Amino acid sequence: MSNQFTLWAVAAAFLSTGTPGLAHHGQAGYDLHQQVTVNGTVSDFKFLNPHCIVYLDAKDDKGEMQKWQGELTSPNHLLRAGWTAESLKPGDKITLTGWRAKSGSTSLWITKTVVNGEELKTAAGD
Repeated sequence: MSNQFTLWAVAAAFLSTGTPGLAHHGQAGYDLHQQVTVNGTVSDFKFLNPHCIVYLDAKDDKGEMQKWQGELTSPNHLLRAGWTAESLKPGDKITLTGWRAKSGSTSLWITKTVVNGEELKTAAGD
C-alpha cells in the first residue's frame, strides 16, 4: 500500500509542477514596448508549427545588410486569416512591424505584414 501511495504522490507532484514547464511562451522573448518596422526582401518563409517564421534581408541605417527573422502565430491561425504556405516567396518586398526581441537581436514578433504593397492580416477578424 505504501508503494502505491508513493507512486501517486510522485505523480501528483510532477503534474502540479510539471505543467508550467510545458506552458507556451509565445511572445515572452519580445519587448512589447519596443515596436520596430523593417523593410526588406523575403529570403525564406517557414509555414510550420508552432510558429511561422519569415526570414528577410534588410539594410540598416548605415546601408549594411542584415538578416532578420520575424515570428508569426501558428499556421492554423494564419490559414483562417487567408494565408497559405505560398503567401510569402523569396524575393517578395516586405515590410514587417512588430515587437523587437528583448535580446536586441534582429528578430521581431510580427504584428503587421505588408507584402508587395498589400497588407496580409495576421489574424482572422483583423
